[in-house]
Amino acid sequence: MINKELEAVIKLPANKRYEYFIKKVVDFEEVWGLYHDGWAISQDDTGKMLMPFWPKKEFAELCSIEEWSDYTPKSIDLDEFINDWLPGIKKDGYKLSIFWNNNDSAVLEVDTLLRDLETELEKY
Repeated sequence: MINKELEAVIKLPANKRYEYFIKKVVDFEEVWGLYHDGWAISQDDTGKMLMPFWPKKEFAELCSIEEWSDYTPKSIDLDEFINDWLPGIKKDGYKLSIFWNNNDSAVLEVDTLLRDLETELEKY
């Protein structure tokens, strides 16, 4: 990825980064997480568990700092993400943290992401 694209996208507001996430993960048929003896998770201000995901390896790498400094980006096939991961995340009662940029992210329910991914997939 070109550094200018990376720099421009990372500065977008969370809702615009979310739109970028939807388009890119459908285009490339993969989602990225951070992994080290388990997947990276975080919490919101109320203690609700969040699973973070990114559209590309480079964006996940930028967040491999502080408590996640030992974590490395790992890809997840989009079909597996939709059919296995999202139902499991919903069952566990977690929310999603989409495209964290070390400042903020789009925090949403599994059903919202699933609906938006399915809408985008219909275009293909």
